[in-house]
Amino acid sequence: MDYFKKLLNLLKIERDDDRKAYLKLTESASAADRRSNGLTWYPIAIRGTEPSRGDYITVEVERTTHQDLLHQLRFGASAALFSNHDPKNDRVEGTIAYQGGDRLKITLFADELPDWARDGKLGIDLLFDDNSYDEMNNALKLADTLTSKPTEGRLIQILTGEKAPVFSTLPVPLPPNSLNASQQAAVQKILSAQDVAVVHGPPGTGKTTTLVQAIKALIAQNHEQVLVVAPSNTAVDLLSQKLAAEGLNVLRIGNPARVSEKLTSLTLDSKMADHPQMKEVKKLKKQAGEYKNMAHKYKRNFGRAEREQRKALFDEAHKIMREVGKTEDYIIKDLVDKAQVITATLVGSNHYTVRNTKFNTVVIDEAGQAMEPACWIPILKAQKVILAGDHFQLSPTIKSAEAAKGGLSTTMLEKCVDLHPECVTLLQQQYRMNEAIMGYSSRVFYGSQLKADESVAHHLMFAGDTPLNFIDTAGCGFEEKLEGTSSTNPDEATFLFKHLESLVSELDKHYGTVNFPTIAVISPYKEQIRLLKEQLLNHPALSVHGDKIAVNTIDSFQGQERDVVYISMTRSNNEGDIGFLSDIRRMNVAMTRARKKLVVIGDSSTLGRLAFYADFVAYAEELGGYKSAWEFMS
Repeated sequence: MDYFKKLLNLLKIERDDDRKAYLKLTESASAADRRSNGLTWYPIAIRGTEPSRGDYITVEVERTTHQDLLHQLRFGASAALFSNHDPKNDRVEGTIAYQGGDRLKITLFADELPDWARDGKLGIDLLFDDNSYDEMNNALKLADTLTSKPTEGRLIQILTGEKAPVFSTLPVPLPPNSLNASQQAAVQKILSAQDVAVVHGPPGTGKTTTLVQAIKALIAQNHEQVLVVAPSNTAVDLLSQKLAAEGLNVLRIGNPARVSEKLTSLTLDSKMADHPQMKEVKKLKKQAGEYKNMAHKYKRNFGRAEREQRKALFDEAHKIMREVGKTEDYIIKDLVDKAQVITATLVGSNHYTVRNTKFNTVVIDEAGQAMEPACWIPILKAQKVILAGDHFQLSPTIKSAEAAKGGLSTTMLEKCVDLHPECVTLLQQQYRMNEAIMGYSSRVFYGSQLKADESVAHHLMFAGDTPLNFIDTAGCGFEEKLEGTSSTNPDEATFLFKHLESLVSELDKHYGTVNFPTIAVISPYKEQIRLLKEQLLNHPALSVHGDKIAVNTIDSFQGQERDVVYISMTRSNNEGDIGFLSDIRRMNVAMTRARKKLVVIGDSSTLGRLAFYADFVAYAEELGGYKSAWEFMS
C-alpha cells in the first residue's frame, strides 16, 4: 500500500538526518563537549553490579560532578560505558535500564565488567537511538502487510481513510461523575465507538480528567485491560498517577520522568520487588554472582586446568541465570495479566514485557505531539484507538526539513480530524483562564466555541487589574540581534523586567510570601531565554520571589499554567522578518498558559505583517489592553 511506503520513506529521511546531526555533535567532540550537549555523563562512579537477563551484567553508576547539567539519558535508550583513557577502544554498549536523579543502571552486552573499568575516568555515552527507529519501521511494515486482512486490517483501513468508522447506536449508561456536558459527550463517544474516537482538548478544558473517566468506564463496561500511551514520559506519568488515584490497578512500563514514591510504586521493577516469588530470584542472583566472582579469581594466572575451572564456574552462573529468567518471566506475566491499565510511552509499548500482549482499546494521549510512525506501534496491538490531544498546539519535533515538508509533521490526530469529523468531540468548557485571555485563542483556533467556566471567567490578580496586555515597542529602537542561529533583544528584556518589577511591587500589596502568584517569563528564542535568565539574577527585588518566577522556552511550558505570563516576542526589524514566530500553534501554547494575567511585549510594526498578530493587537485594543512601551519609559 502506497500509504505506508511513503511513511517508510519519510522515516528513512528523518533517521538519516537525525543520525547526521548526532554524528556532527559527537564524532570529534571531547567528553566535556558531549557532556555539555547532554549526551554524556562524565565522570561517573560504579556503585554496584548484578547479573541480568540473557547472561548480561547490569551496572549501577552515579554521576559525581556537573549534576546541574541537563541530559538526554533515558530509560530504554542505547548507551555505552567508556573509559576516557582510550574512549575509542575501551567501551561496552548496552541499554539504560533505569534513570533517576544522578543514578542510572545500564545493562551491558557483556557477562562481566571489562578490566579497564577498574582504572577510573569512566563515563556513559548516549548512542544514536536506532531502537526507536527500528520499532517505528517494523510497525509500518507490519501495518502494510496487515492492511488487506479483513479482521486485523479493519482499524488500519479506517485510520488511512479507506473505510468509515462505526458507532454503536445503543445508549451507554454512564456512572455518576462530575464531568461537564462536552466531557460527558466525549466519554459517550469513546464508549460507543467500535474503532476510533477523538477527544479534542483545547488548553484548560480537562482532557486528562475526561480520559481518566472514559478509561474507568471502559474497564467497568467490558472488564477489559486498556493500554494507555503518550509520546513523553511526563504525559504518561500524569495519566498513570491519576488512574491509580481512581483505584485502578496500573502497571507503568518504563521509568517515570519524576521519581516520586507514588509513581515508582506503579512501575514494573517496584511491583516485581514486592512479588512473593522475588525472594527466590534474589537468592539465585546472589548465587550466580558468587560463581562469577570465583571465576574471576582464575583470571590472572592461566593454565589449562584454570581455564576449564573458570568455564565450569561461568557455565554454572549462566545456568542459574536461565532459571532466574524463567521465574522473572512468570512474575512479569502474572503482573501484566492482573493490571487493568498498562501505561507506557509509544515506543515503550513494545517493551519485551508486553510485546505480544493484545488489547481491545489503546488510548493515545498528547496525540498532537506524536509522530505518526510511533503511533502505529501501540495501534497494531488493539482493535480500537482513542486519540486525545489538540492539533492547534505544539506538533512533534521533526529533525529533517525535507521529511517535515513531505508530510511527516502531519500527525495521525490531524488526519483523523480531517477524515472522520464524526469521531471528534471538542471539549468546550475551560477551567484555567480569564475569558479575556481565552478569547483570542478561542476565536482563531476553536471557532469561538470555548466558554470560560464561571469559576475562572472573571478572575484577576487584584481588583481593577487588566487580564490581558499587549505592550507595543514599535518606534522604541529595541533592535533584535542575531546570536548564532537564535535571536535576542536585550532592550526588550530590560524593559520586560522593569515592567515585571512594577507589577511585583503591586502584587506585594495583595499577597504574602507563601501565597504569592506564580509567574512565567516565556520567549520562543533560546538565546533570549539565556539573556532573560541572566537579567533575572540582576534584579534583587524579583529574587525575593525567585522560586515563584520561571523563565523558559514555550515548548518547556506545554501542559503547564501560571497565574501571570509574560511573553517576550524578541523580533524587531525593518524587514518584518518574524522567522518561526509564524508558527502560530506555538503562540497558541504560549498565550494559553496564563490564568489571570497575560502580558505580551513586542514590536507591532514587525509582528503586524502576519494577520494573526495584527488581529491580536486589535483584540487587545478592543479590550482596552493595548499600551505603548513609551508610556512606561519614564
